[in-house]
Amino acid sequence: MLACTLLILFAGGLQALAVRVQVTWDIGYLNISRDGLSTWRAIGANGQLPIPPIYVTQGDVLELTAINHLDMPVTLHAHGLFQRNSTYYDGPALITECGIPPGSQFTYIIETRDQSGTYWVHSHYRMEGIDGLRTALVILDQDMSLLDEYDEDVLLTLEDWGQGPLESMVDMLKTTPLVNLIPNHPTVLINGINANLSQPIRFTPGRRYRLRVVSMSFTYWFKVRLPGHTMQVIEADGIYSQPSTVDGLDMCPGQRYSVIITAKESLEFNYALNVTFYSDYIPQILGLTPRYHHVPIVYRKDAPTKTFPLIEDHEVKWADEYAMESRDKQMLLEPVDQHIVLNIKTLINKVGIPNYAFGDYAYNNVPVPPLFTALTTGDMALSPSVYAPQLNAIILKHNHIVELELRNPDTVMVHSYHCHGHAFQIVESGPVHKNSSIPAKRFRGRQPMRRDTITLAANRYVRLRIKADNPGVWFQHCHQEQHSYSGLAFTLIEAPDVMQRTLRVPQEMIEFCRILGHPTRGNSAGRAGSDMTGIKPPLAITGTANSIPDTR
Repeated sequence: MLACTLLILFAGGLQALAVRVQVTWDIGYLNISRDGLSTWRAIGANGQLPIPPIYVTQGDVLELTAINHLDMPVTLHAHGLFQRNSTYYDGPALITECGIPPGSQFTYIIETRDQSGTYWVHSHYRMEGIDGLRTALVILDQDMSLLDEYDEDVLLTLEDWGQGPLESMVDMLKTTPLVNLIPNHPTVLINGINANLSQPIRFTPGRRYRLRVVSMSFTYWFKVRLPGHTMQVIEADGIYSQPSTVDGLDMCPGQRYSVIITAKESLEFNYALNVTFYSDYIPQILGLTPRYHHVPIVYRKDAPTKTFPLIEDHEVKWADEYAMESRDKQMLLEPVDQHIVLNIKTLINKVGIPNYAFGDYAYNNVPVPPLFTALTTGDMALSPSVYAPQLNAIILKHNHIVELELRNPDTVMVHSYHCHGHAFQIVESGPVHKNSSIPAKRFRGRQPMRRDTITLAANRYVRLRIKADNPGVWFQHCHQEQHSYSGLAFTLIEAPDVMQRTLRVPQEMIEFCRILGHPTRGNSAGRAGSDMTGIKPPLAITGTANSIPDTR
């Protein structure tokens, strides 16, 4: 359900029209088969799946109302939106809010003044997102000059889809390997339907198509190519780039790209857009992983589809963040005020289930969401002692330049890191282990590319930079849902002293916490000072990562 209201805004003496876009999701269960293989209880909105994409124009105010008809809380996260001055609308459960209780409703206010591009919305409570509660969010540009670069705008959403509801299995993930719960691996949905039934995209000779590709995945990676055509990358995760020509996109869970594809001048052939769903750390099983799908690109209804010889991945020029430059010419952030090194560690428990951590402790939720701790503990909010160790809380000073060095020493496992509240500059990547033949990559230009989601490849580190100019509590986590649920996350507590002066949490959110049994004042345990009585001790993750040398 969508409605629009005009607002009149004044800026710099000029009158501008903004639209208040009102979208209502009546969130509930529905039995559905989306991939043609199995029917099960999924989570949708307004009685339907897929949920229609949301379109707004930069400067609009999106009011997204969630009416919760589930038997558990629900939250919504606008993936990639900074939520400046409104961290409480960011969505991660028990971090910036307690959730919307069953039978209640809440409206998220999403400002788009400073952002445009390609995003998505999904639940951030347990496994509700992977069970269906997700859709694309497109913020159309106010800058009319960008429209001169293409003739048509095409959205391509890519989803993973299980063979049963993961939400009902979430507690079993701590005792049963995921492969035993869903032995057939996820299938693929393209634009919300079975990938084997993908609807054609029609091309007109000579026209330029902006293809917005959204990986709405919580598990594996996607590769996208259109043989016979080149792609000109112009956007990654809502950040516009200087145009760069590539053959294809290699996308981790949560990433988005916009590319310009110029149609052929001839109607002689049709073509196939190749979509590969894969994971480097899963053994290949014929027909299951990787999965190969094709989206018809139709120039003429009765034309044959042109075939191309198979080529190896290393022969493909994939989009590369380290070779891209941002279009807005934001210079490299320097000098660095705070350098943070986090090693990914893994602990396999006695039943073979991995727990992960950025550092020494597996992330776990606590009674008081850290946003409320930051807002109610006065000067103590600047001390790590009021945040339970399992929050992996890192306190940032206002406007400091922060460099995050994330290190993955595992030689097999790959992760997808998503940063809430910021788009980070991509500065450097290289091998963790010194005896590796993997080459280092360093940004060598003047305006490094930024984005909010990036692959943490096996045996590699990345260095990323942000400016702590967005006071709030920001969740940082692996976007492979099982990894995040198993502890691979940390929190940035950004300028809590500024938060206390400028942020006011909506009273509805305070009341929701009361209904759900969560305190909203004090340290992580709802107590004073560093007294964490009542909280389970954190799960310590030990491993060889402690002995990995700092490569600075």
